[in-house]
Amino acid sequence: MSNEKITPRSQDFSAWYNEVVQRAELADYAPVRGCMVIRPYGYALWENLQRELDRRFKATGHKNAYFPLFIPLSFIQKEAEHIQGFSPELAVVTHGGGEQLAEPLVVRPTSETVIGHMFKQWIKSYRDLPVLINQWANVVRWELRPRLFLRTLEFLWQEGHTAHATEEEAEEETLRMLNVYVDVAQNEAAIPVIAGRKSESEKFAGALRSYTIEAMMGDKRALQAGTSHNLGQNFAKAFEIQYLDKNNQLQYCWTTSWGMSTRMIGAIIMTHGDDQGLILPPRLAPIQVIVVPIWKSGNEDERAKVLEGVERVKRALGERVRLEIDAREEYSPGWRFNEWELRGVPVRIEIGPKDLQKNQVVLARRDTKEKLFVSQDQLAERVPTLLDEIQKNLFERAKRFRDENTVELGDYEEFKEFMEGEGSRGFVRAYWCGAQECEIKIKEETKATTRCIPFEQPRKPGYCIRCGREAGEQAIFAKAY
Repeated sequence: MSNEKITPRSQDFSAWYNEVVQRAELADYAPVRGCMVIRPYGYALWENLQRELDRRFKATGHKNAYFPLFIPLSFIQKEAEHIQGFSPELAVVTHGGGEQLAEPLVVRPTSETVIGHMFKQWIKSYRDLPVLINQWANVVRWELRPRLFLRTLEFLWQEGHTAHATEEEAEEETLRMLNVYVDVAQNEAAIPVIAGRKSESEKFAGALRSYTIEAMMGDKRALQAGTSHNLGQNFAKAFEIQYLDKNNQLQYCWTTSWGMSTRMIGAIIMTHGDDQGLILPPRLAPIQVIVVPIWKSGNEDERAKVLEGVERVKRALGERVRLEIDAREEYSPGWRFNEWELRGVPVRIEIGPKDLQKNQVVLARRDTKEKLFVSQDQLAERVPTLLDEIQKNLFERAKRFRDENTVELGDYEEFKEFMEGEGSRGFVRAYWCGAQECEIKIKEETKATTRCIPFEQPRKPGYCIRCGREAGEQAIFAKAY
């Protein structure tokens, strides 16, 4: 580890991001270009996110299952839009065991097809519905411009897949799971998101409708943080997923799929981090509190007393928070302070001989850099409260940043000027007629894409930002990852 300064975010956001990911020991580059190794600290963060998602999935009636990594190529080809959308990203296995395979196998880019095949075997009657399944898995998509956590050839995610008797039930499920993502993003990751519908050109390949949560990163670009898709009957018809209804009539099911991935870790880094490194939301942080004891080198009596004080702190807090102690003597206290700031631990507790005399400790907040002097007797109450305050502050700070960098525009020349240059100035809310022609031209002329059509809309219609035709809805436009 090194205490060398990180490239400032304002100087080179991309370099800052890569340095933070590696130096905070979240992930590293794998030998295969575009792949990553998730290190224990990064994986612990993923496990905490996974736990919060999994708890909510089970509370809404979903059960975990697992499906194969290899999918027959013919399965992918069954749904026309699906193969067209995923074709450039597929990794295909043509040989196995030293011989050419009779049929090429696709390394799972997503599992709608193989799960559709299995749903056909499992669903026979309306009594078998709904089927509510979630899978924790890895997927492979051949990315051209990989970046740790944001876009890698292989990444971890969950993908939910459900089957229903009616379109209304499928739509209700799609929106229910989107709201789970909103809940996790905002209340666990402290990231404010805009929920809405994807445009026809931006929706998932093969879906009837796609919904998304969009977040603003620290460089004012957008990041798609989770998606939920109403697949209609497209995959049901392609894979003959049918059931006998109460009138003994054969009907096609209505299916959904939804997913959130390790990309969310990238979102946490880019939303909250600063020039010193990570700032992790307490509810997801692998270590919520780091205790750094301080004593004069070589003074064994002082060392013993300080470590005794550390044990009292541990007893007071150990069951209430995720706490670790950094008593490494080979590093100075200042070095250790910088190290845990880099790694984004929400609260640092400093305790030295003078603190022992006063029966106090020093609490250092990672979000504001503020230092507080707290009696050891009050630790058990004060630290959990402080973690809640930090969680709330991170969300409010990120929301304020997003709101300050979101504008509503009605003039296309202003829109183009706003989007000029390689960087990003933020989000634009603007009326859009819904025509793909306007969407394509906006992307060509400004490099901005329609991130979503937000659920929250003005009550009155307006006029399309590009063509001037009457438009009933506003869209969020932004440069994106």
